[in-house]
Amino acid sequence: MTHYRRVQPHERFDQALVTEAELDLASRFQEALRGSYPAHQIFGADAGAEGYTHEQKRYMWIFDPLDGVDNFQAGVPVWGMSLALMENYWPIFGLIHLPVTGELFHARAGGEAFRLRHPIRISDSDSIDEERLILTFSRFHRHYRTSFPGKIRNLGCTAAHLCYLAMGRADAAVVTNESFKDLAAASVIVEAAGGRIFTMEGEPFHAGDYLDGKKISAHLIATRAEHLDTLLSYLQRIG
Repeated sequence: MTHYRRVQPHERFDQALVTEAELDLASRFQEALRGSYPAHQIFGADAGAEGYTHEQKRYMWIFDPLDGVDNFQAGVPVWGMSLALMENYWPIFGLIHLPVTGELFHARAGGEAFRLRHPIRISDSDSIDEERLILTFSRFHRHYRTSFPGKIRNLGCTAAHLCYLAMGRADAAVVTNESFKDLAAASVIVEAAGGRIFTMEGEPFHAGDYLDGKKISAHLIATRAEHLDTLLSYLQRIG
């Protein structure tokens, strides 16, 4: 929040401020983790354990210090940070914090998902009408024509989109150009809330396939499995 208050809205993009904020947050996280769990691994900072182990290095933390960079820079309050924990490369915990709004989402794999202390679930409504909502990536209109009868919005922060899906505020979130680090925590929360991330071909998406850190150029859709076919039928890819 100290960095956020230094945002100058008239600046188109202050890369120096964004870089400083990300480095500061990453440094603070690494220092705190090393103090509490010195043997644990940090994604991107450590080589990582090879194969199955019962040692402490079986735990790897994935920290994304700033999701929604454009919002952060523009002074728009929808941005946040995410944190995930893997055990022997299996995701077991996810947490996303939106500091300006004070929202904190978290889940353990196989358990419930929460907003603060309140359990959350993806909407199970079968009706798709003009009051329903899909959250999308920027320039979505350049890639899709849609007959979706409800509302389509882009809030500029994938982590927030997926958390709002998880708590039933939206029926789906369409995402692209993310990485494993961006989706690690959100995927745990979405699944604990009763949803899943899919490819546009309708196949389950596995974030762990992108542990190499490369960008995920494919378009993905997160929703409840029962709603997938209906939602995909509303989307027509341009070209």
